[in-house]
Amino acid sequence: SGLGKFELTAGKWYGDKEADKGIQTSQDAKFYAIAAKIPTPFSNEGKPLVIQYTVKHEQNIDCGGGYLKVLPDFELKGFEGETKYYVMFGPDICGATKKIHFIFHYKGQNLLWKKEPRAETDQLTHVYTAVINPDNTYEVLVDNVKRESGKLEEDWDFLKPKTIPDPNDKKPSDWVDEAEIDDPEDKKPADWDSIPETIPDPDATQPEDWDEEEDGKWEPPTISNPKFKGKWKPKRIPNPKYKGVWKAREIPNPDYVADDKLYKYDGIAAVGFDLWQVKSGTIFDNIIITDSVQEAKEFYESTTGKTKDAEKKNFDKVEEDKRKAEEEERKKRESEDKSKAQEDEEDDEEEEDDSASNKKDEL
Repeated sequence: SGLGKFELTAGKWYGDKEADKGIQTSQDAKFYAIAAKIPTPFSNEGKPLVIQYTVKHEQNIDCGGGYLKVLPDFELKGFEGETKYYVMFGPDICGATKKIHFIFHYKGQNLLWKKEPRAETDQLTHVYTAVINPDNTYEVLVDNVKRESGKLEEDWDFLKPKTIPDPNDKKPSDWVDEAEIDDPEDKKPADWDSIPETIPDPDATQPEDWDEEEDGKWEPPTISNPKFKGKWKPKRIPNPKYKGVWKAREIPNPDYVADDKLYKYDGIAAVGFDLWQVKSGTIFDNIIITDSVQEAKEFYESTTGKTKDAEKKNFDKVEEDKRKAEEEERKKRESEDKSKAQEDEEDDEEEEDDSASNKKDEL
């Protein structure tokens, strides 16, 4: 197929070469699709649903997805962008867009998160965690630190609004919604209209070859008058009768139906990555889907939590070695350029000496 290939690797920097191995996108400008079944499908009814995994944009990503999908049961070979999913969660970076996606599938619709917390954009491993609670609240953590939280009903459009404007409520005929009015006490100055909009240019001079008999009487060109104030308008003042912007009163929405199971998904059976990357190199690892916040936390501490400091140290060394190599290359080029310039100067001097010698011989 035309899909990009994943490779198993810990990448160029890591805390533990074996423990930090994950699947890495390896081809630029490709769609990627890979999925795996959860050994025992489950429902999160009455329990939290915790989605957690790591992302390392080793390539210093400029445009590409890094999000994970939690799915119902399906045929793995057919996994692609249109495959139904329950939850999509994780970073998405492209140009100015650097956000964490969190999308729920609900009654045939994929619901976008009203919030857009910033995703991590460096080249180190980061842990993304979503906790969906049975009381219809949620938390999003990055590197085991809370980044966002709230209520499902408020931060996604799961349900119709509880109230709507009363269609039978009408704005009173005497409602004043003009916030400001002309000041009735303000009067136009008596000399306001005596100041012309344009005046003769005081710096203009009559051309020396001007002939009044042929060209007529010379008049200087006009310019905008810096003293001209424009059309007079009275100043504006707050309207003492202003009542504010009129809004119809709110009434209960007859289409609103409460749902205390917004959080619940039955038959959670698979996870997958379905994404596009312009520049490849992202490594995904340490995926856990569980109903225990504590288990997810312990899994983090036993995996990324153990190796992140060593990875950072390794990364800093790679960057330092890279900086030193670039500095050495720069000095080498400068030395070569200097040597070449010196050789060119010596060649020029030899040519000048040869030319002078030839002229002497001619004499």
